[in-house]
Amino acid sequence: MNVQKLPTIVFLVALFAVCVNTSLTAGDDWTSPETVQIPAGSFVMGSDPNEREYAYRLDEAAYGHSRTRKWKWYDGEVRKTVNTPTYQITKTLVTNYQYSDFVKATGHPPPEVNSKTWAGYGLIHPYSRTRRHAWAGGIPPKGRGGHPVVLVSINDASAYASWVSQKTGQTWRLPNELEWEKAARGVSGYVFPWGNTYDASRLNSHDLGPFDTLPVGSYPDGASPFGMHDAAGQVFEWTSTQAGKGRYIAKGGSWDDKGCGVCRPAARHSRPASLKHILIGFRLVHVIPQ
Repeated sequence: MNVQKLPTIVFLVALFAVCVNTSLTAGDDWTSPETVQIPAGSFVMGSDPNEREYAYRLDEAAYGHSRTRKWKWYDGEVRKTVNTPTYQITKTLVTNYQYSDFVKATGHPPPEVNSKTWAGYGLIHPYSRTRRHAWAGGIPPKGRGGHPVVLVSINDASAYASWVSQKTGQTWRLPNELEWEKAARGVSGYVFPWGNTYDASRLNSHDLGPFDTLPVGSYPDGASPFGMHDAAGQVFEWTSTQAGKGRYIAKGGSWDDKGCGVCRPAARHSRPASLKHILIGFRLVHVIPQ
């Protein structure tokens, strides 16, 4: 096409269309995230006293102290049966590679945190440890494309979901706590995604893991009854469930945890929405029209 022969207005319209298309395109090989389907119906969430006692004892054996019991980390896990509609949830956590498509297409700030902000969080991990997870020049760390993206706030995760929704013409969003927990443990209230007994060989935790993230799906034997991977360990995951002003529930435990009471699907902890942590990533839910 010889654009010089086009009327000015037609040329501008064509140029605008190209720009819009570029802002939404992540590459010719981009595909929708792989999901597992969670059927409608009831499931058992939360924990009973026996499960909580088991979790505290796991922690005590691993750490040699009773701080999680003293601080009552698991006492707020209310056991109940609840219902959900049918939905799909991504089989794995969102990876650096997947998130990079979003960053390239939209110009969204890549995962990063500066030393002053990190110090303000008051976390035990030194700032130097964040460097292996931080991006340089908008590019994921070398060799970590298949690792879960971290150093993302809940707003970053929600922005990614909006972009995927725009690209697919479907509704994608963060899971709420109920959706995440059902997908992670099945309908019968398993203590862990694979059953009721802790097995450190089925997840990326500090018990047997490298004290770092690993490629998603590295522990297929730890998948949930619905086939969701890394529901225990690897990294905590943002949910859309609020836990007070400016805070949201995170689920799943991480590579930093051992024991691993906190890695149970019933465990729940709130984190500030603005937090960009090396221990927190996310996955998405695809909402199926009812």
